[in-house]
Amino acid sequence: MLNHVAPAETADPAYTRLYTLGSVAAWIAAVLIVGEVLALAVYPQPGTIRGWFLLFQRNPIIGLVDFWGLEVLLYAMFTLVFLALYVALRRFNPSRMLIALTLAVLGIGIFFATNNPFAMLTLSDQYAAATTDAERSLFLAAGQALLANTNQRAVGGFNLGLLLVSAAGLIVASVMFQQDSFSSRTAWVGIVAHALSVADYLRQALTSSTLIALLLILPNALFLVLWYASIGRWLYRRGRLERPVRSSLRSTS
Repeated sequence: MLNHVAPAETADPAYTRLYTLGSVAAWIAAVLIVGEVLALAVYPQPGTIRGWFLLFQRNPIIGLVDFWGLEVLLYAMFTLVFLALYVALRRFNPSRMLIALTLAVLGIGIFFATNNPFAMLTLSDQYAAATTDAERSLFLAAGQALLANTNQRAVGGFNLGLLLVSAAGLIVASVMFQQDSFSSRTAWVGIVAHALSVADYLRQALTSSTLIALLLILPNALFLVLWYASIGRWLYRRGRLERPVRSSLRSTS
């Protein structure tokens, strides 16, 4: 009897709210991915630092979104999602889930350290207010450095964060096969989604072809949306199912 109660008590009582937060974060992540794809399709990114400054001056909101501003919130959602998944799945494979959580946290940290759309907005305002060519050249150089730091290239810190989060997603999806509450379809969607993310990382190192980029980015976004939507539903149901577990444990004590 004691052996039966202990696993449930370890898995459930303290984490119901985390499951709820993780489910909401996963749904928000799915919406943000769709929003970013649509925004970049409607408002293509400028090709030069002057173009970025002009975009920020003309429409700061579009500038922030184009400069991966939605991903600031997206990566914050990743934090909650991976924490909730770690708690939910660690019993099935503790070592793999710990590795996945570590990779995710490292990737999220790298993203926040190398992606700051508000800094570009500030530089744009300073460039617009500059009164001499020397000042404008200074702000252009600073903007170019910031753009290089957040550039979506395989050698850049921005995509290194994406690579680590994608690797974490692959590991989590592989652990899903070890338990019954996830369907194998959800696990396979996670495998495909994050494998495409890793492939896109490698694509940027090997080719600049727009066609190849679209062939990877569009299905990648679709599978990521499906995966996070499924994760959100599963975490929500898990949180609801585990409330009675905590109550029953208290009533028997």
